Amino acid sequence: MRTVRMISLKRILSPPPLLRCVLFLVCIALLLDVNNGQDGGDDYNDGGEDAAPAPPPGQDECNGIFLTYSLTGREKELPFLKDAAKQAWAFKAIASIVNAGTEELKAWKMFVGFQHKEILVSATGATIIDGSDFPTPVGNGTTFVGNPMADLKTSIDTAGDYSQISAKIEIKGTQFGVRPPGVPMPKSLKLMNDGFACPGATRKGSYMHVCCKRNPKYKAPPAKTTKYARRQKGDLSIMFDVIQASANNYLAEVTIDNLHPLGRLNHWNLTWEWQHGEFISTMRGAFTRKKGAADCIYGPAGKYYKEFDFSTVMNCQKKPIISDLPADRKDDEKIGKLPFCCRNGSVLPKTMNASESKSVFQMQVFKLPPYDNRTALLPPLKWAITGIVNPTYKCGAPLRVEASEYPDPTGLQAITTAMASYQIICNITKPEKHKARCCVSFSAYYNDSIIPCQTCACGCPNTERCNPKAKALLLPAEAQLVPFENRTLQAKAWASINHKRVPRPMPCPDNCGVSVHWHVNSDYKEGWSARVTIFNWGADTFEDWFAAVKMDKAYAGFEKVYSFNGTKLPQVNKTIFFQGLKGLNYLVAETNGSKRGEPRVPGKQQSVISFTKKQTPKIKIPRGDGFPAKVFFNGEECALPAEFPKKDSGHKSPVNFLLVMLIGVLTFVLMQDQFH
Repeated sequence: MRTVRMISLKRILSPPPLLRCVLFLVCIALLLDVNNGQDGGDDYNDGGEDAAPAPPPGQDECNGIFLTYSLTGREKELPFLKDAAKQAWAFKAIASIVNAGTEELKAWKMFVGFQHKEILVSATGATIIDGSDFPTPVGNGTTFVGNPMADLKTSIDTAGDYSQISAKIEIKGTQFGVRPPGVPMPKSLKLMNDGFACPGATRKGSYMHVCCKRNPKYKAPPAKTTKYARRQKGDLSIMFDVIQASANNYLAEVTIDNLHPLGRLNHWNLTWEWQHGEFISTMRGAFTRKKGAADCIYGPAGKYYKEFDFSTVMNCQKKPIISDLPADRKDDEKIGKLPFCCRNGSVLPKTMNASESKSVFQMQVFKLPPYDNRTALLPPLKWAITGIVNPTYKCGAPLRVEASEYPDPTGLQAITTAMASYQIICNITKPEKHKARCCVSFSAYYNDSIIPCQTCACGCPNTERCNPKAKALLLPAEAQLVPFENRTLQAKAWASINHKRVPRPMPCPDNCGVSVHWHVNSDYKEGWSARVTIFNWGADTFEDWFAAVKMDKAYAGFEKVYSFNGTKLPQVNKTIFFQGLKGLNYLVAETNGSKRGEPRVPGKQQSVISFTKKQTPKIKIPRGDGFPAKVFFNGEECALPAEFPKKDSGHKSPVNFLLVMLIGVLTFVLMQDQFH
């Protein structure tokens, strides 16, 4: 019996090979079942492809919007220079934004405070807010907006889907002046959306981050709860409304709406950049500067639309230039017949005429795969608008907003909504130095000299025979009526009389198409007066022109303007608005002189302005209180002189006839010297 038990035990402890394999597989199965039955906890993840990436340093502690910037590499660029400040370096960086809060972030805007003369070459995953083309200088910092992901949902609403709550910007560019081992990092990083506050960014080596949170004191303006962002405020609003759509094309209406009391457009040209091969088939209310189908036929559109008749297509350019129709096409059955169109590119401020403060056109747009379905409605990017002597506008990226509403075309008491609406906000920017399009000169009854427009105020395309850095020479009163090229002898003679040095070469001209002359005309106990003269030295006539002056110390005393319509603008700080009376609302272009060989004659408008001292008893006219702090023509801010006229001691007469005679004699002598 004992022997039998021993044999059985040996069989159990030493089973045959086949049985051993079966027992091994059973054990493995039991182990897998035990593991699968365990509780993985809140952080369970199977490690597959959908696993969320490890959070960057600092994100776990953020309950808001988390921003990062990481420098991923750089290398020296040609040419190689010994001066470290001038050496260029190619750099790569990654910026990211993550919604780590509990509220959806609409139309995110991230500011990166570049500070090393950076020039961006590309930025994938975002767009620069002003729509600048690459390469673009961003040495003073720039703001990125989401493209294509403009809105960031919350982790709560997406079950932690990182692709819906975050966006990444891959940046490439050039920077200057930081020699290794220095690390060229931005000086700041912050969220620009309203209602958020950001502390200073935390930096460690080539990585920086910041957590921005809702400002509890911020009170958002009341707005209807919608799926899309509320409409933004700005100086110029452009709406891109899709009002009809089919699988491969849609009808869009573009509305340019002037919202600034001094904003204006003259002969506007609007441009953008298509992103997905779109082309314009037909257009009503406007036209493209270039027509033709070559870009379609020899591009992707020609391959996809093989049977399409491209001979009637309006424009196939990636960056079309669009202009308003002239007034005589307003009633044209094919291209006109549209409200607010056909004014030759004129958009006035509402302070002048509310009915002419917007411009509208429509276009039929064809699309390409993979966007050839009814709901793929994507606006173009990189919007820009320009004109002739009007404010300089910088436009942002398109923002999806609540659909525009229109009166029902049948006349019923109903409202029709657009299929999709995008808003582009453009804001007025102050002209950079030497890039204005109008300028100002000053004079006063107590000084015989005119302080002219600054040298190169509107740029200097040719400096071979003039000095762009020399100070403009003082002028006698009669010189302002002749073109700059005819002022040289008068300026030299006036400098000789006033014992002023004449630089060699002579200062360059101002090169401005429009100049505004402000002359302090009188000063007495109860008030004072000024005379404003507007000169048009260009080839374009300005219809419905206007001007405005900002009077810091004299605004309260404005009384009357005699040959213009004049009014105070309470919505614009201490600004007086002028416009031509009926019949005087044209500022004609420069014309030839009355006789052969005489200088060309500028278009001119002039008026006297009176001020009372009742509300400004402490005003000091001889000290410069009677001169404007800013001058605008058609909304464009004009370049001002660097100084005011100073009071001459013992001055008695507004015109010194002896000096005028001396100028004439000296001019004659100088002319004789030139001929010999």
